[in-house]
Amino acid sequence: MLTDPIGDMLTRIRNAGRARHRDVRCASSKLRLAVARVLQQEGFLGDVRVEPHEGKALLVMEVRYGRDGQALIDGIRRISRPGRRVYVGAKEIPKVRNGLGVAVLSTSKGVVSGRAAQEASVGGELLCEVW
Repeated sequence: MLTDPIGDMLTRIRNAGRARHRDVRCASSKLRLAVARVLQQEGFLGDVRVEPHEGKALLVMEVRYGRDGQALIDGIRRISRPGRRVYVGAKEIPKVRNGLGVAVLSTSKGVVSGRAAQEASVGGELLCEVW
């Protein structure tokens, strides 16, 4: 039983990039899919899709690489965990690596990037930072 499914997904993405895998697979949920879509919109992941597998939904995410063969995701850090939730206001959203990274937040408007949350003037739970 997983106690932190988002943390598990982020770790799988990080490990797949370091091992030069083409894609990452994990069990699908609405929250995992929403986080993966934000990372796709920000350019860190390629194709994100849900496939059926043995009667359950499987989330398949394509890892993107640069021209030099390095994964575009250099690092991922889980901020809000099941044991310690971290909430931020719209003006407190952190700038990740001077704007080179992205913060992912769960807000009342859905799961969005830090930039989108600031533009919409909403705060929420700070899920993770990706750079």
